[in-house]
Amino acid sequence: MTRFRIGEAAELLGVSPDTVRRWIDGGRLAAVRDEHGHRVVDGVDLAAYARSQAADPDDRSDASSARNRLRGIVVNVVKDTVMAQVDIQAGPFRLVSLMSREAVDELDLRVGTVAVAVIKSTTVVVERGGPAGAGRGRGAA
Repeated sequence: MTRFRIGEAAELLGVSPDTVRRWIDGGRLAAVRDEHGHRVVDGVDLAAYARSQAADPDDRSDASSARNRLRGIVVNVVKDTVMAQVDIQAGPFRLVSLMSREAVDELDLRVGTVAVAVIKSTTVVVERGGPAGAGRGRGAA
């Protein structure tokens, strides 16, 4: 089971850690304590929350991204025998990628995991996400 510390959850949702703490304290987002006493959010719960926020977004008309690599959380995966659809919520941005089922299985993409959407022209390439900041600066030309 994937769990995220408050700072990681905040980065994935595009908000401050204080905002995530307020959401947890207010009951909007579930969290538990890990073995070290830190509050953590289950990846599936975080994905559900990200999806609910995308359906009813705050006014973020001024939000934009100049980067071509967007790190986010997988909020939905639909697979058939050959193809798959992967939905990623990267802050206020929802990204959908169609790829082979084999690629999804090899990357072990599932709801609640971190992924990086690499955007070049009209193509979105999805990579399995690592620690915050991993892989930045390697974007396509």
